[in-house]
Amino acid sequence: MPQLSVAIVGAGIAGLTFAAALRRAGIDFHVYEQAPRLSEVGAGVQLAPNATRVLHRLGLGDRLRAVAVAPQAIEMRRWDDGTLLHRTPLGALCLDTFGAPYYTLHRADLHGCLLSLVPPERVHLAARCAAVTQTADTARLQLSDGTTVEADLVVGADGIHSIVRERLASDRPRYSGQTIYRGLVPAERVPFLLAGPRVRLWFGPDQHCVCYPVSSGRQVSFGATVTASDWQEESWSERGSVLDLAPAYAGWHEDVTRLIDAADVVGRWALHDRESLDRLGSGRVAVIGDAAHPMLPFRAQGANQAIEDAIVLARCLAEAGGGGLGAALRRYERIRLPRTSRIQRESRDSANTFHLADGDAQRRRDAAARASSGLDRHQWLFGYDAERAATNRATVAQDIG
Repeated sequence: MPQLSVAIVGAGIAGLTFAAALRRAGIDFHVYEQAPRLSEVGAGVQLAPNATRVLHRLGLGDRLRAVAVAPQAIEMRRWDDGTLLHRTPLGALCLDTFGAPYYTLHRADLHGCLLSLVPPERVHLAARCAAVTQTADTARLQLSDGTTVEADLVVGADGIHSIVRERLASDRPRYSGQTIYRGLVPAERVPFLLAGPRVRLWFGPDQHCVCYPVSSGRQVSFGATVTASDWQEESWSERGSVLDLAPAYAGWHEDVTRLIDAADVVGRWALHDRESLDRLGSGRVAVIGDAAHPMLPFRAQGANQAIEDAIVLARCLAEAGGGGLGAALRRYERIRLPRTSRIQRESRDSANTFHLADGDAQRRRDAAARASSGLDRHQWLFGYDAERAATNRATVAQDIG
């Protein structure tokens, strides 16, 4: 296939990972970001081995180790008395099992790591996508300032409200009925959470709380969900109030209430997802990350799946050969759709299973959780190798996960 030119819409985790993967493959690209400056906001992010293995291959091993925390386990506990329901060992066992670590880190640190792989002249700021059109020969990206960019392929990495996605579907985001408060707390304020770095979750009726260390252990990131039918703001910059959050967790385990009380500032996001797409590309347009499959955060896989998308699409484009762009996009779609659709579905289902009221269903969930501790059940998720999926044409099971 002749040399491609790719226009990437969005300079978040998906867009920058894709840019870095294209650069490694020798494919021409430019990134168009609507923000006037790059500053990834938010709190923490969990990176499982299915993402860290390919980020290490991109050359980020040392950078990630410098800013991330490698937790020893994921612990799920009861909301009121903190009873341990389930423990997934991580740390050295995870590294030995999957050949890659499990990390927790600040989103801004991950964003900075990815940005270090992309030449600055390839990232165009204050460049908001207004529309995408295509012909048989080219794709056109119309920017809000009237500029038109032409490329062989436009890839939308522009999030849940993707303009690029509109070329593939006419759907809209679906509100889950849940909002999440996210915050960062200095580690010295919550020493009771620092004895052995872990991802901790507390499940309770209608809501749950999760926390883990980030920023090399200097901060603890937390997310606390609340049912709220009257709040549907999705902005990353929307402020919440600790005074509003604390009463929602009254009566919960003291580790949770003390964590919330230690926060000075919290952000508040309404949680939305979308239905699975039937296709991830058409003609000269494709989507990755939240533009393709926005997920509720209850499986902690949103960023991981965006990274997988980016790696797979870049590899499919690099290895398209005589089949051309259409064949590359069809292969990308064939590899990614079954896996991302499954994770989307499980993330949505978890909104129910995490939030069961005390009773028979909750006791059955807890019994099943206690019986399934260990890493074996994560093989399909953590053991996935995105590059292998894109290169091993004979291994359908690996493609799907």
